[in-house]
Amino acid sequence: MTDEPSARPEGHGPGLVFDELFADLRAVTGVGEGSSVLEVGCGTGQATRSLALLGCSVTAVEPGPGMAALARLRTAAFRDVEVETSAFEEWEDHGRRFDALVAASSWHWVDPSVGWRRAHDVLSPGGWTALLGHVVVRRPGEPEVYAGTADLHERFCPGNPGWGHPPLEDEVRATDGGWGPVEGPGGLFGPPIVRWYPTVQWFDGNGFADLLRSTSLYRRLDRGVREPLLDAVAERIRTRMGDRAPRRHLSVLRVGRREE
Repeated sequence: MTDEPSARPEGHGPGLVFDELFADLRAVTGVGEGSSVLEVGCGTGQATRSLALLGCSVTAVEPGPGMAALARLRTAAFRDVEVETSAFEEWEDHGRRFDALVAASSWHWVDPSVGWRRAHDVLSPGGWTALLGHVVVRRPGEPEVYAGTADLHERFCPGNPGWGHPPLEDEVRATDGGWGPVEGPGGLFGPPIVRWYPTVQWFDGNGFADLLRSTSLYRRLDRGVREPLLDAVAERIRTRMGDRAPRRHLSVLRVGRREE
């Protein structure tokens, strides 16, 4: 059993949301063929590929050597992509200037006292900073795996502070405005344009357990704890949730222009 959703009755699949988000990024900022983009914290290169497919020339900065190596492999087919291994705060720009800076689920790792000023300095006049984020959310009244399996988590791995319900989608939309949970840029960038992208995937019990196996919270568990726990989660979804459980994501794009 894979972690592919068994149905998508509303919203879009993750791939379609990613396409829509980058289409909006292009429409708002004008980045595209021939644009120079600095990507901060590229990870394995997923967003890097999307930027390259827009026709951008991408310089991606990634502090993890293993991640950077994988990103180079994943973007090897693109001539105008370069992956440099460095923390953004210590990265040598060598006088290069960019039309846009993009950070996909990575800006919270950057020291805000350094990062915003560096972002302003490496952008050309009129350049844009775009922060992309993703969060798992829930809706009231909908079957929710974490609430429905809290007793199992406590039984197999008691006292783990990582357990807990995802936030409500409406609460995230209402309170996470502006630049979101990160410290803002002061007067270095204008007020951001904010756009939300809801996604829902539906899984059977085995599929949801496989999804959890791929996440860092569960991968850190000892196998002797993780596998009995996830087997019990899958059985709970089958027997008490009709073998159908949602996984909701809310993606967000925040784009602001460099102030002179």
